[in-house]
Amino acid sequence: MATDTLKSPAGTGGSAGPGGLRRLLLDNGALTALIVLVVALSALSGDFLTADNLLNIGVQAAVTAILAFGVTFVIVSAGIDLSVGSVAALSATVLAWSATSEGVPVALAVVLAVATGTACGLVNGLLVSYGRLPPFIATLAMLSVARGLSLVISQGSPIAFPEPVSRLGDTIGGWLPVPVLVMVALGLITAFVLRRTYLGRSMYAIGGNEEAARLSGLRVGKQKIAVYALSGLFAAAAGIVLASRLSSAQPQAAQGYELDAIAAVVIGGASLAGGTGKASGTLIGALILAVLRNGLNLLSVSAFWQQVVIGVVIALAVLLDTARRKAGATPVVAGAGAGAGGGPGRGRGRGRQAATYLLAAVVATAVVGATSLLHGSAQTAAQQRIGLSLSTLNNPFFVQIRAGAEAEAKRLGVDLTVTDAQNDASQQANQLQNFTSGGLASIVVNPVDSDAAGPAVQAANRAGIPVVGVDRGVSNAKTAALVSSDNVEGGRLGARALAEKLGGEGTIVILQGQAGTSASRERGAGFAEGLKAYPGIRVVARQPADFDRTKGLDVMTNLLQAHPDIDGVFAENDEMALGAARALGSKAGTSVQVVGFDGTPDGLKAVEDGTLYASVAQQPRELGRIAVGNALRAAAGEKVSATVKVPVKVVTGENVAGFGG
Repeated sequence: MATDTLKSPAGTGGSAGPGGLRRLLLDNGALTALIVLVVALSALSGDFLTADNLLNIGVQAAVTAILAFGVTFVIVSAGIDLSVGSVAALSATVLAWSATSEGVPVALAVVLAVATGTACGLVNGLLVSYGRLPPFIATLAMLSVARGLSLVISQGSPIAFPEPVSRLGDTIGGWLPVPVLVMVALGLITAFVLRRTYLGRSMYAIGGNEEAARLSGLRVGKQKIAVYALSGLFAAAAGIVLASRLSSAQPQAAQGYELDAIAAVVIGGASLAGGTGKASGTLIGALILAVLRNGLNLLSVSAFWQQVVIGVVIALAVLLDTARRKAGATPVVAGAGAGAGGGPGRGRGRGRQAATYLLAAVVATAVVGATSLLHGSAQTAAQQRIGLSLSTLNNPFFVQIRAGAEAEAKRLGVDLTVTDAQNDASQQANQLQNFTSGGLASIVVNPVDSDAAGPAVQAANRAGIPVVGVDRGVSNAKTAALVSSDNVEGGRLGARALAEKLGGEGTIVILQGQAGTSASRERGAGFAEGLKAYPGIRVVARQPADFDRTKGLDVMTNLLQAHPDIDGVFAENDEMALGAARALGSKAGTSVQVVGFDGTPDGLKAVEDGTLYASVAQQPRELGRIAVGNALRAAAGEKVSATVKVPVKVVTGENVAGFGG
């Protein structure tokens, strides 16, 4: 039985029989798919198959691949690790925080970051091996804990990365990216561990049939701890590489990367049932995802369709995994073992499930009853409670809105509850529904998506709770007021500043914000309107980067392959502008002029340094202050203006020193 289990993995050399042959064909199918993608995209875009662009693909695949190498260990041993994205962000945050805020030597800070990732993996392994938690639950818990600790340490703001470590995001000789070298090195280590070490052989044995591995003398519990520790270590390496590319540790970085990592492993031929998988297949899977995103950017495909394509690829990968298992490539030994003890085990499982449901019902009843009593006794207090739902706190602009709102709430003696939607529209809808059911006096919302926020705001309308929008409007629902900067005028000012700096002639690209938000629409409309006065300025590309610095870096890098000789960039916020400047390198502020929007501290610092030519500066603290004041007045039944516009101002190197925000 143990022999059959060890023969099944194609990666270990045992591919005899029809099942092994089919698996081999499916594994080669991933490589075939990659080749077909490269050929197709090369035919569709003449800028795709160039040395520079291929290196860009390698850089963009690096973080996902490094994460996926660690996840490969886990999946081969029939586990799952959903925490790698959060662990990557936490490790990078620990490095930046310890090296900058705490003055720890950079070398020691790197060790601390790696130790942090490894420790998170060890905790996962202990919970799975000795806590008997399912890997899904254990790593899901770590996903939340690691992300929360990252936010606590950083207070929701990006932290500058130490200069020596930032060089990991640079190139050697001006052309060979260091992240690619790190990816290749860790890929070789992964292959060596899987194929040449006792631990690697143990992973295949445990994944093929855990009970058989245990009966064969393997210390399964300790092996699993080592497997998850390796996954955490690789996640830390990925976090450091990602943060080095951005020159800052972003507490919300790598969000959703765990799904890309798992997809890369499965696309590369590993089975979610365990027992199969190899480093080369994982690398191919990561490259397929990177090639897709890169090619779709070059082809100016809508961000919506990009999501559709990526989703289809992931779905196909799972279908391949299902086909692989149905083909009989993995011996069904574990199933027999389960069947032997299935009766009592199933009975105990059902008993525990029934007990869980009963406990949940009791807790729910108690919470509802207590809430009803408290609501009745705290009706008056609720009149002075305001909720503020922000689209994200991983952006200095929104952190300053919160600071202004909290200062005004404290001055007015109001109880302000602040939530972070983490750029997730569904999560924000839940938060707004919670505010509504909590009977707050009023709600202030900064929508992730103006349309998506509509239904939840409608529910607040029906409950008689006034809603005030801040920075972005809400579609298809009633708001008592919208407190925002004059985004249209700001767009006009940005167009004029960039066009005059270019002398009225040149080619530019536009990095758009998150689709569906009023801020993106208005800034884009104002910029287009302002640009009409300068017919010599030609827009050669428009691509969304979702107000995110990482996406701004990647999208700008891709666009430079198709348009290497651009003269200017307009980004609809400073985070994207900073990402674009990073992609431009020495060109930013010299041969290419970059204009951002928001006037964040990082943006103004870049203006002062000459990396950005200008930022259309808002007053985010003032936005937060006015929004809370209007929300309180609306709750009291007082009349408030439907629209409150806070002035904006173009800040350049000439006036940045005197700009007080």
